[in-house]
Amino acid sequence: MSLPSFDEFRRDALARGFDEVIERRWEPGTVVERHTHPFRAAALVVQGEMWLDGRRLVAGDTFDLEANVPHDERYGADGATYWVARKN
Repeated sequence: MSLPSFDEFRRDALARGFDEVIERRWEPGTVVERHTHPFRAAALVVQGEMWLDGRRLVAGDTFDLEANVPHDERYGADGATYWVARKN
């Protein structure tokens, strides 16, 4: 599997109307209890392992969350990194 570069991901996200693109790195074993965000998020996991509402995600997997949708997150033994486009 070949992942895009961060620049390619960013360019594509901005072209789709997102207004912010960042890299998020999470420490091993981090748990983020149920919460919401005031923005839509579309992300690509690029390293590690995470669970989003119980769904396991690894490098190459994507997720999309609308604004204000409650969710929880848990990160694996090696942590995780994902690139996320946000639409505020």
